Amino acid sequence: MMPYRAIVLFLPVAVLLSACGNGAETEVHQWMEQTKRETKVFVKPLAEPKTFAPFAYSQKDSIDPFDPGKLAVALAKLRAQSGKGIKPDMERRREPLEQYSLDTIKMVGTLQKPGMTYAILQVDKLVFQAKVGNYLGQNFGMITGITEDSVNIKEIVQDASGEWTERQAKLELQESPK
Repeated sequence: MMPYRAIVLFLPVAVLLSACGNGAETEVHQWMEQTKRETKVFVKPLAEPKTFAPFAYSQKDSIDPFDPGKLAVALAKLRAQSGKGIKPDMERRREPLEQYSLDTIKMVGTLQKPGMTYAILQVDKLVFQAKVGNYLGQNFGMITGITEDSVNIKEIVQDASGEWTERQAKLELQESPK
């Protein structure tokens, strides 16, 4: 009796499963085949490759503009033409104000003695007297003139090419706050 009941229960399930079978699948395959036949594929053609035209470099035998030897020759010519002969005296004895940079030196006054004017210069808490011809600053600066409100200085510095050149500087009178 048991096998009859099992057949009765499983028969409707088998009928339902057979309905979902091959019919829908074939319909999908037919639709895909029809779509493949009707669809036209358009592929943009590739552009022709550009033809390579080699460039003939005509300056290969000329002097390389980035050659360090060329720069050395040009600097040597420049030095020979300059003929200024400006250079600091490295053999002279250093003066006390030469150990300070110009931006730390302040002019605080002047002092006049018969035939001579002195500039009163201050660095931190130290006070110095300086006259025309004295050296100060770290760039071989020499005092060229003293007025009541300024000190004119000629410095000797190196430029980018290593040449010594003169540069003018000035220290102006610093008034103390009251």
